[in-house]
Amino acid sequence: MTSVLYDVPGPRARVRNGLIGVIGTLVVLGIIGFVVYRLAATGQFEPRLWEWLQFRAIQLLIVDALLNTLSAFGVAAVLSLVFGAIFAAGRMSDHAWLRGPSTAIVEFFRAVPLLILIFILYFGVSQTLGLNLSTYWSLVLGLMLYNGSVLAEVFRAGVRALPRGQSEAAYALGLRKTQVMTNVLLPQSLRAMLPTIVSQLVVVLKDTALGFIILYPELLYQARYLGSQGQLGAPILQVAIVIAVLYILMCLLLSGLAQLLEKRSRRRRPGGADPAEIVREEEKVAAAQAQGGGAQVGG
Repeated sequence: MTSVLYDVPGPRARVRNGLIGVIGTLVVLGIIGFVVYRLAATGQFEPRLWEWLQFRAIQLLIVDALLNTLSAFGVAAVLSLVFGAIFAAGRMSDHAWLRGPSTAIVEFFRAVPLLILIFILYFGVSQTLGLNLSTYWSLVLGLMLYNGSVLAEVFRAGVRALPRGQSEAAYALGLRKTQVMTNVLLPQSLRAMLPTIVSQLVVVLKDTALGFIILYPELLYQARYLGSQGQLGAPILQVAIVIAVLYILMCLLLSGLAQLLEKRSRRRRPGGADPAEIVREEEKVAAAQAQGGGAQVGG
């Protein structure tokens, strides 16, 4: 028995893979232990370097920065998904006048670094076009243009990866192109695209940290501010650890939400059916009828 990309491991291979996994885990734990030991040896865990966490004003500052980060991420994620869906549909259009500009826009914004997009929106647009974009919208729009272009390619590749027989069978049943896309292709492709979509949304979340360059008060901006305060002991490493833990927790929650949605999408609704299975069954019936008709003609 084989898979598409590799042979299914046998008993020896499973033992070998398990041993490699154990060794790799021990190596990682060893590295983490060494880092913690060095931090302790250099006094990075001394209480005086963590006293800043007890101040209510600093706690409120971190909470406010966290809310600013989540606000920018939430709006940018929604806009990126909408942007990606619209331009993915444009790239798959049968009309050249729509497909060409969509392709040019997606390829352009995929090629431009995100930091440059943010600079252009915050500094260039304000000076050349006279539009006074705030730091918030400069960050959000930059995230939307870059990540939306990436998601457009993800959506297009996910739909194109499905067998052509799926859409051909749906067209044979008399469905229009919109119905084929919404009832047959998207339900199947979304399941395959969900891990990639979530990975890109995690990128959106982490890229909000670029807002500190244009002085948007998100987590990294406040971390740099707190870490440079001499009256607090300049706890740059301690602040960085706290901010890193917050980012890790947010990414884990986002991944957990994606797994929950994936599990729910796999459940069968009572009395419902998968549109793709209906198309496959109709395709089988049509093929059987064609074979039967051919036999009758031959007889």
